[in-house]
Amino acid sequence: MVAWVKDDPFGVEFAEIAIAADHLTAVGVAIHTQPLPYRLDYRLETGPEFVTTRLGVTSIGDGWSRELDLHRDVDGVWHAVTSQEGHLDLPAAGIDTTGLEHALDCDIELSPVTNMMPILRHNLLQREGIVEFTMAWVSVPALTVRADGQRYAHRSSRPGHHVVRYEAIDGTFAADITADADGVVIDYPGIARRLPASPHALG
Repeated sequence: MVAWVKDDPFGVEFAEIAIAADHLTAVGVAIHTQPLPYRLDYRLETGPEFVTTRLGVTSIGDGWSRELDLHRDVDGVWHAVTSQEGHLDLPAAGIDTTGLEHALDCDIELSPVTNMMPILRHNLLQREGIVEFTMAWVSVPALTVRADGQRYAHRSSRPGHHVVRYEAIDGTFAADITADADGVVIDYPGIARRLPASPHALG
């Protein structure tokens, strides 16, 4: 069980993450205030090698709600079923499959959970090298899905703290992500900071 606080836009996130061999599941909830107040609930499931099989997401705000059921089938094809109620001045929920042919991972905007899959699959906590990915990127709270190019590289490692460089291939964002030995994010500058498990750790 892990919690993070977010600075820009302000928010919080809590997730229950289970890692077994080369599979991962996560159930989480996030609260944000921008571009308007909303709650986000999600459930993530992967298959072998931490490849996404299904992501279910619900976003809800004052007078509106949206749902996304995102699925990657055994042939590597991404599918999405969406629903929405009420008015939200954002693009309609849905998927643009252009460029997703080689995507293995989903990536929930602003969530540190979905950085784990590529990091663990390629052992970037320890292994040198640069790896580029195409992600099925999920915007929040709109719940639109599109291809997004990302680059990861191992930077440094010491017991309990591993640094992986993240870069958007289009050059719009970059950060050095610090993760623990399980690949769970401790600090993601500009995105989230993990809260200590014990109040004594605030010391």
